[in-house]
Amino acid sequence: MSEHLMKTYARLPVTFEKGSGALLQDTEGKMYLDAVSGIAVCSLGHAHPAVAEAICAQSQTLIHTSNLYNVAKQQELADKLIELSGMDRAFFCNSGAEANETALKIAKKYGHQKGIEKPAVIVMENSFHGRTMATLSATGNPKVHEGFTPLVEGFIRVPYDNVDAIKEHSDNQNIVAILVEPVQGEGGVHVPKAGYLKELKAVCEQNNWLLMLDEIQTGIGRTGAWFAFQHEGITPDVLTLAKALGNGVPIGCCMAKGEAAEVLVPGNHGTTFGGNPLACAAGLAVIEAMRIHNHVEHVAKKGLALLENFRDRLKGLNGVVDIRGKGYMIGIQLDRPCGDLVGKALEKGLLINVTRGDTIRLLPTFVMSTEQTEQLVSQLTQLITEFLSE
Repeated sequence: MSEHLMKTYARLPVTFEKGSGALLQDTEGKMYLDAVSGIAVCSLGHAHPAVAEAICAQSQTLIHTSNLYNVAKQQELADKLIELSGMDRAFFCNSGAEANETALKIAKKYGHQKGIEKPAVIVMENSFHGRTMATLSATGNPKVHEGFTPLVEGFIRVPYDNVDAIKEHSDNQNIVAILVEPVQGEGGVHVPKAGYLKELKAVCEQNNWLLMLDEIQTGIGRTGAWFAFQHEGITPDVLTLAKALGNGVPIGCCMAKGEAAEVLVPGNHGTTFGGNPLACAAGLAVIEAMRIHNHVEHVAKKGLALLENFRDRLKGLNGVVDIRGKGYMIGIQLDRPCGDLVGKALEKGLLINVTRGDTIRLLPTFVMSTEQTEQLVSQLTQLITEFLSE
């Protein structure tokens, strides 16, 4: 490990050299089944042929020109995403945090246009929206705030999956928007009750607020729909994407609809690298591959089966608090800290993640085979059983 890197990560003792599909190979030649997908990024697996080909072809013609000029691939990708989502306009950037920054700037200016001097946004406890100063301030985890005060002002925090707690703020004339994850990922894979987003949409319409959905982790098929909001038949005012959109190539996107889509004008916002031809070529290849192979339908069907499989295998096991999820986004919560399981799984050739200290988070690739799915369930249930018996 290089001593010249900032100590921002507690890295695991492994270096990967190459990958294929749901598998990764380290520098020693050992193979690993990847149930993390680069934290929900490589949904189509590693070294996907169509994505690799698109990146290679684009790199041989044009990588970057800047947003001083029209970018054909950017316009094409915007058209595809608008078609899939029902939104009106798109702004491309480089990450999920940047996409959420864009959303927050839309909310702030939207408020100022209505004569609100100090616009405020309702955000959720246990949420995660990024590590820039504004998105860190919006995040509902006190640990990520430590050492970075004073935070950005203008956020009102309420419990997740509690519409009544939001309605209590209806008289607050400073509120302009709600920012929420359809499923809390970093917060422990918390799936709200059915109808939650639909109720939030109704509250926003009643109060003239913007409903802003952070689909950085849930978007592009992860929950068994192109976007998680589609499970409830609504359309948000603002939608943010990143992670799986580029299958590993950095790209983010903030989309808006209606009045929100017209808020930002030249001079309000921008990006040097965002929406460059290379990143957009990758995004287009991802969408095309998702469509050709019906990955969204696959994730909806196989994700439910995977969830039920874990519930059957771990039924009645003391120490298992809950097994929850949607699509290929699964959390197994234990009654104790279980970070040690990450290292134990690594030794067995299995890549998993633990979030919030006590919840195993699984974000498998969409291309995981039936045999690999069985391997994941068998190995992990055995590891959990042994861990809880220690």
